[in-house]
Amino acid sequence: MINDLTKGAPVKLMLFFSVPLLIGNIFQQFYNIADIIIVGRVLGMNALAAVGAVSPLFFLIMFIIVGLTNGFAVITGQKFGAKDFAGVRRSVTMSSILCFAFTIIFTLFCAIFMKYLLHFMNVPKAIYNDAFWYIQIVVAGLMIASFYNLLASIIRALGDSLTPLYCLIIASVLNIFLALLFILKFHWGVPGSAVAVVLSQAISVILCTWYVKIKFPILHLSKKDWIFNWKKDYTFAILHLKVGIPMAVQFTILGLSILIIQSVCNSFGPDVIAAFTAALRIEQIATLPMISFGVALSAYVAQNFGARKFSRIRYGVKKASLINIGISIFMALIMHFWGGAFVRVFIGRGNEHVVKIAHDYLFISSLFYLFLAQIFIYRNALQGLGRAVIPMLASAGELLMRSFAAVYLAVRIGYFGVFYAGPIAWVAASLVLAGGYYTTIKTFIYKTQKKLRQSRG
Repeated sequence: MINDLTKGAPVKLMLFFSVPLLIGNIFQQFYNIADIIIVGRVLGMNALAAVGAVSPLFFLIMFIIVGLTNGFAVITGQKFGAKDFAGVRRSVTMSSILCFAFTIIFTLFCAIFMKYLLHFMNVPKAIYNDAFWYIQIVVAGLMIASFYNLLASIIRALGDSLTPLYCLIIASVLNIFLALLFILKFHWGVPGSAVAVVLSQAISVILCTWYVKIKFPILHLSKKDWIFNWKKDYTFAILHLKVGIPMAVQFTILGLSILIIQSVCNSFGPDVIAAFTAALRIEQIATLPMISFGVALSAYVAQNFGARKFSRIRYGVKKASLINIGISIFMALIMHFWGGAFVRVFIGRGNEHVVKIAHDYLFISSLFYLFLAQIFIYRNALQGLGRAVIPMLASAGELLMRSFAAVYLAVRIGYFGVFYAGPIAWVAASLVLAGGYYTTIKTFIYKTQKKLRQSRG
């Protein structure tokens, strides 16, 4: 259901919006969690290490898609906030055209250079074949992933976080069933898990498209919505790209930083790879509430930006920041006391050395969740304002800090050095983003007040 986020209590609106997002994100993690549990327990540690070794590359690819589609949807949300419904439909078609063109080029690039990427990542020979086919199958299904993320982003931009949730629940359950079928019954091994992921995403696209056609009259597109007039639509395309490309670059930088850390981690052997893989999956789940609230804030800010309600934006960001601080402290305590138990869910008992390595990572990183929580708030607020360059620059700084720390500290203190790389980068990025947000919102408020004074005087 479409929701107008420019009216009503901000905290209540964001909470109701973020809960379906949180549940949806949990189910989306099932794509990866199912892989880890099924692969790790059925096929063994080497198979788990194969999936884990290319997981950062998987996330990098998906981060680029998510960044681009979320950036395009910011314009859709702003048009909706301004009550420009023709602009909403035009934004949808423009986003679809741009997304299609980008995904074709990106898929070809990934397929051609995959061997070089895996070589750069130091993937061990013992797990190379499984790792290669897993990631190549994922790349083959990129068009499916792109259009699911675009559909979900557009629907959320209109204030509806429930519809993507329904599609994800069905697709996630199907993913688990297909992974078991392909691995246990068909004996496809690690590649079977990747096939299950792609097919499940395809179901999500079909369900989302069908539901939009029935329930979203505002998104019913006509032939004229698809006509591209170069003189008229060039500026509109550039507007989408000005937000979409910096967000894609930002997510690319984040993915590259994880990729570099994984490359360093791979040099320490299968046990550390398996431990790092399990720990990252657990951390992704632990940070989902913070991520979900950040995404809810982005939709809230985008609509209110379209309505030019800057004081309302500032109030909403302040409250969202306080809520995320509370969540970060709670999750840090969970990781501290029960992190080891969660690791055993992924890899089972009998691998206590791997469990200890993974728990050590969770303990170290959780101490810095407070800074990570603020990254999600200020980054999404800036993106909702259409200011994607500042988050991109902050991400570039995060990449440099994370990469330097990972390489330098790994030489000094071994794999423990890798564990400190993320937290060091979080501290730096959160400070840059906070400064960027407060400067931006003050500028908008000042300009708005100046225009009001001029109109009255």
